[in-house]
Amino acid sequence: QVQLQESGPGLVKPSQTLSLTCTVSGASIPTGYYYWNWIRQPPGKGLEWMGVISYSGSTYYSPHLKSRTYIARDTSKNQVTLQLLSVTPEDTAVYYCAASMTLMLGATAENLYVYWGQGTQVTVSS
Repeated sequence: QVQLQESGPGLVKPSQTLSLTCTVSGASIPTGYYYWNWIRQPPGKGLEWMGVISYSGSTYYSPHLKSRTYIARDTSKNQVTLQLLSVTPEDTAVYYCAASMTLMLGATAENLYVYWGQGTQVTVSS
């Protein structure tokens, strides 16, 4: 059974960098042939796809967030990380990591992803 667990600070100040970690169990990130996505949901809004890192380490980002988003992996810890630079209150959201079997840029339909983390709330406020 593949499980994903997001972790990180619940509160970030404006202009700072948001850093989140997705710890994966039950599958190896570099050999499991999954794509590891970051998706967020602002309060009262729909899901927003942020970016993805493949099992081979290739990354793809939402054009809207590309200039300040960085996704990486730590294969020794079997983790995927997200960094979002220069956050504003508009970045307040529940952040999810989700695994897909194919590369789907921008997809937000929940049933397209085979595994989801439980999500972590991040609030951007001074």
